[in-house]
Amino acid sequence: MTHPTLIRRDQPLLTAALDAAERGWHVFPLRPADKRPALHGEAVCPGIGDCAGGHRKWEDRATIDPDRIRRAWADRPFNIGIATGRSGLVVVDLDMPKQKTKSSTGTPCGVTTFQALCERAGHPVPTTYRTRTASGGHHLYFTAPPGSRLTNSAGKLGRLIDTRAHGGYVVAAGSFTATGPYTVTDPTPPIPLPGWLHTLLAPRRSSRVPSPSASSTRASRYASAALRAETATVRAAPEGERDCTLLSAARALGRFIAWGDLPRSGVEEALQEAGEAAGLSPRQCRSTVRSGLNWSIAHNPQRRAA
Repeated sequence: MTHPTLIRRDQPLLTAALDAAERGWHVFPLRPADKRPALHGEAVCPGIGDCAGGHRKWEDRATIDPDRIRRAWADRPFNIGIATGRSGLVVVDLDMPKQKTKSSTGTPCGVTTFQALCERAGHPVPTTYRTRTASGGHHLYFTAPPGSRLTNSAGKLGRLIDTRAHGGYVVAAGSFTATGPYTVTDPTPPIPLPGWLHTLLAPRRSSRVPSPSASSTRASRYASAALRAETATVRAAPEGERDCTLLSAARALGRFIAWGDLPRSGVEEALQEAGEAAGLSPRQCRSTVRSGLNWSIAHNPQRRAA
C-alpha cells in the first residue's frame, strides 16, 4: 500500500527564518499558524537556559545566530517574528478594515490611506521591501534613522496604518495563519525611512519648559510608578484574563491622563506593547486600551489648580 508523502511545513519556515537572519533581522518563534510569541511569559519563567540570569522577553531573545535558529525550528513549524527595534527596522503596517462590522463598510484600507498620505505630502509611495499579510494588508520595511529611537504607533499616520519599531515585532514572510500566508511582494532591500515620515512619527517636543511644583513632581513619580506596575501586571496576565486585565489597567491609568500626570500617547504605547507581549493581537489591544482610557478620562475630571 502506498502512503501519501507528508509535506513538512517546518522546513520552509526554518529556511525563511534563516533568510531573515542573513539580512540582519533578529527573529524569534511565534506559535504555529499564529501571530503570538511562542516563548514563555515572565509569570511562568523557569529561570534556566537563556533566562538563567533573569527572565528574558521575546525582544531580548530574538537572534540572528543560525545555530540557535536551527535548534528553535528543528521540531515544530513555528511562525517567524522579526523584532523590529533590534533589527534596526521601522515597519509601516497597512491594515485591512474588519469584514464583519457595519462600520467598516466603505472604509478605505490602509494601502489606500497611505497612498493618499503620500500624495498630500508630495511624495510617491516608497519602493522598498514589502510583504503581503495573511489578511490582505501590506508591511513596508524601512531602515531606522541613525540615532533615532522610534517606538510603535497606532493610527498616527492615518486610520488602519500602524508602525512597528522599538518594542514591536512583525510576522515575517514565509509564515502562515488560518487566513493565509505572509508573502514577499517586493524583494527590494529596505530603504531608509523617508525624512517626511520620520517627522510625522518622531515624538513631539514641547517648546515650553515647565517649572513643576513639589506636589506635581510627586504626582508625576507616582503616575510613572503606576504605569510600570500596571504594564507589568498586563504582561503577566494568564490566558483567559489578558483582555480584562488590559482593560482594568487602562481604566486605572486613564485618571493620570485626565490629571495631566501622563501623556496619553505614552500610556497607549506602553499598554499596547504590554498587551501584545501578553499574547493579545495588536487590533484587540488598540480597541481595549482606547475603550478603557476613554472611560477613565470621562469619569475622572481634571484636577483644579491649588
